[in-house]
Amino acid sequence: MRDESEMLGLTDFDINPGVMAAGYVKEDSLILQGKSKKIERIELWFDRQGAPDWFLVTKLPLLDKRGRVAGVMGLLRRPAAAEYQLPVFETVAKAVEIIRRDYAKPLVIADIATICGQSLRQLQRRFQAAFGITPQEFLIKARVLAAIRLLEETNLTSGEIAARCGFIDQSSFTQHFRTRIGMTPARYRISH
Repeated sequence: MRDESEMLGLTDFDINPGVMAAGYVKEDSLILQGKSKKIERIELWFDRQGAPDWFLVTKLPLLDKRGRVAGVMGLLRRPAAAEYQLPVFETVAKAVEIIRRDYAKPLVIADIATICGQSLRQLQRRFQAAFGITPQEFLIKARVLAAIRLLEETNLTSGEIAARCGFIDQSSFTQHFRTRIGMTPARYRISH
């Protein structure tokens, strides 16, 4: 979207893949119900050129005059230089870089953990803390995001896109895509 006004009236589900939207709505619900006073996490977002960048996400309750929760405020910002020294960046940044660079290759998460000097369990815990998902899910999301770009920008077949994005075959690609986006790749291409 070129301008914030294009987002007015849209829901999380209108502008995000289904799984991501459900996570955002769940976080908002925790704040609206008073079960959480603050939610903070690190996310990897993509700019208009498709380049990844780290962002810190903070969600806080908006209170009415009586101090009751009336809404949710969210803030998305790039980390300051000093924040890149936080342990969470140092522990998952290398793994994220490997996944982002090599998502189209046959990657094994245990091998990535070893390269990063961590056990598989340590890497899984740190990914869960940083992103709310496992490294395997992060890998699948990276592949699905790459596939979305190819569906939008090329005329490649689903089989060709599956191969370029690291999926075992077209069936696996379609299954993972449908689970995360809520429709088949063919349907996505038609609607976008």
